[in-house]
Amino acid sequence: MIFDFLGYGFMQRAIVTGAVAAVCCSMLGLYLVLKRYSLFGDALSHTAFTGIAIGYVLNVYPVWTATIVSVVSAIGVTRLRKSTKISGDSAIALMFASGLGLGVILVSAAHGFTIDLYSFLFGSVLLTSYADLATIIVMSSIVIGILVALRKPLLHFTFDEEQAKVNGVPVERLTYLFIILAAVTVIVTMKLVGILLISALIVLPNITSITVGRGFRNTMLLSISLGLSATVGGIILSYPLNWAPSGVIVMLLVAMFLGALAAKHAGLLSKGTGAETMQKEADGSSIHAAH
Repeated sequence: MIFDFLGYGFMQRAIVTGAVAAVCCSMLGLYLVLKRYSLFGDALSHTAFTGIAIGYVLNVYPVWTATIVSVVSAIGVTRLRKSTKISGDSAIALMFASGLGLGVILVSAAHGFTIDLYSFLFGSVLLTSYADLATIIVMSSIVIGILVALRKPLLHFTFDEEQAKVNGVPVERLTYLFIILAAVTVIVTMKLVGILLISALIVLPNITSITVGRGFRNTMLLSISLGLSATVGGIILSYPLNWAPSGVIVMLLVAMFLGALAAKHAGLLSKGTGAETMQKEADGSSIHAAH
């Protein structure tokens, strides 16, 4: 049978891992894209590279060291940005460069790259163990639960921090919680597409769904659907083709984005963007809250 390989345990673990990570990335990624922090996930992933290298040097499970280093780095850079008033893109560039630079030093000190380290760089979802699967499900469930519970304050915080403060939203605490969630999401995604392609899974489903031009709820649902379809479809397609799953997943997401652009150009989608519609939703919600 053509799909006999779906009965293999490693394939089932890969599909479940990919599905959970795709939902987590799509939900958090929408806030990152709307806040114009699209490259924040990329910078966090390079910081995670340092954490993984530390794990190998210390002979500790690298996922835990990557989580700690990513969270601490994200908080540190956020505090630096607030205290020195440097721009968001400069802070991201600083995190990007320092994370990769320190990681390379540590890898060279640990006597070079290993197969495991390559799997973190380029993804190895087909090698997901039961321990990896349990870790990813628990971490993703926590992130998704918090995002659902704090949907309204996060929406205000995303579009207008000053107005959110006026409406009583604890912006300072929300900022730190948000970057911690972003760091955890990056760690969850490493096994799926690797450090070098994480930003694709966070950004591409969301810019595609925003291009379609719907409200916040529909944009998030569409983003989740696209992320799930590309991830599960990519894992299944990659096996018989003997291609790397991470590359297939990313190229499916690119194809979806180009398809949405072509449909918009052909007049099949509304001219406005989802960002404009969601901005109006946030403004309307703020006015309602203020009264």
